[in-house]
Amino acid sequence: MSFDTIFGASAESLQFLDAEPGDGQRWSTWPSASPTERGPLPHPAWLETSAGAFDTELGIVKTGKEADVFLLERAVPGRDGCALAAKRYRGAGRTDFHRSHQYEEGRRFRNSRDARAVAGKSAHGRSVAAVHWAANEFAALCTAWDAGIPVPYPVQLSGTELLMEFIGAGRTAAPRLAQAGLDKDGYADAFRQVEALLVAFARSGYAHGDLSAYNLLWHDGRVVVIDLPQIVDLAANPNGLDFLHRDVVNVCAWFARKGVDADAEELFAGLVAQLW
Repeated sequence: MSFDTIFGASAESLQFLDAEPGDGQRWSTWPSASPTERGPLPHPAWLETSAGAFDTELGIVKTGKEADVFLLERAVPGRDGCALAAKRYRGAGRTDFHRSHQYEEGRRFRNSRDARAVAGKSAHGRSVAAVHWAANEFAALCTAWDAGIPVPYPVQLSGTELLMEFIGAGRTAAPRLAQAGLDKDGYADAFRQVEALLVAFARSGYAHGDLSAYNLLWHDGRVVVIDLPQIVDLAANPNGLDFLHRDVVNVCAWFARKGVDADAEELFAGLVAQLW
């Protein structure tokens, strides 16, 4: 019996066994992730999960106050791979982590020492906060994905790095809704989609917490919501309904300026009704 037969490897794939990552590459981090650090099952067919794959840096997608997003390609050498967005939260070396303590209501850190360090904004506290918010966003994306909310598929979590589906075409990221340049009918369709995702969040017991036209992407006629580290548990957070109301007012005011009939109070009342 041949080596190929025993291990199910083709001659074509065996030629890459001695390959090593080059500049701007690393071995895929997928094999080192535990099941709890990987996205919901079933994993999408497009996702490359081979231990022989490389992660190749292709450039930066977005910079932010708390994290930067990079474009990666995960591929076995010589084969087509998949595009991933790598969101990397900043740690102890940066001091501009500004998430409001109000988002933390109803959440817990691993221990009281971590909680005190974060509150004191020490170097250790900033490192803890970065890991904490990356984990929050990964968990939020998994929850949203399972609820059918249009979010990027959460691929895996590795410390302060969150890998997710890249929303875009080729190496070009999908535009934010604020920059999509739609016509009136397009905005009306987008608003209907935003209403539906708000309802889906509410039925799951959550509010986005920071929703606006700048963290909604427009891709192939579809709205995709991003930036979820501050997701608010409406039952556990005493400010939950305030956050939900702010989300609704923000998006309705923006759509109203685009000529869409968007009644914030009516929509908010409908969302609250989903909670009981």
